[in-house]
Amino acid sequence: MLLGGFSLLNASVMAANLAVSAVDERAAVVENLALALLPLNGPVPAGPKTAEIGQENKTFIPLVSVVQTGTAISFPNRDTVRHHVYSFSPAKSFELKLYAGTPAKPVTFNEPGLVVLGCNIHDHMVAYVMVANTPWQAVTDTQGRAEFKDVPAGEYDLQYWHPRWAGRAELPRVRVNLARDEKMRLVITDKP
Repeated sequence: MLLGGFSLLNASVMAANLAVSAVDERAAVVENLALALLPLNGPVPAGPKTAEIGQENKTFIPLVSVVQTGTAISFPNRDTVRHHVYSFSPAKSFELKLYAGTPAKPVTFNEPGLVVLGCNIHDHMVAYVMVANTPWQAVTDTQGRAEFKDVPAGEYDLQYWHPRWAGRAELPRVRVNLARDEKMRLVITDKP
């Protein structure tokens, strides 16, 4: 259809959806798999630049997050005890010394990579943040599923990481060509 000299194309031709299902080697669903679609060509649009990782019942919530580079993450403490949140990861090293409530200033994650969070008071507390330069990100649900909607057609690397690989900062990738809606099954092994 031509309108005022411009061609209007069906949106489904220009954008696609990617449905990912993650299983392990025994075909059991894999929850909490961090996923990021990294475009190989073209500009990277800005996504949401704020996120939250709370502390409840001496647990980080959520366990796994994916954020775009430049995202400011707040760390509200909803427990009745104080926490001391920190990371010594190369992608982001920081410390929020003993506090209750919500720190006044969020922590900005400017470098891509994997960030492991801990609490200096409660050693069992751990969480993971995959930082990637893309707004297209997801974490698999309890059924091992995640979906990317309305992604511009093109070539991408699907980067992923799972807590079973704790201690390894390697972020595996698989090439994806999105020309139409696609379904993908990822088999997650014990090593990336």
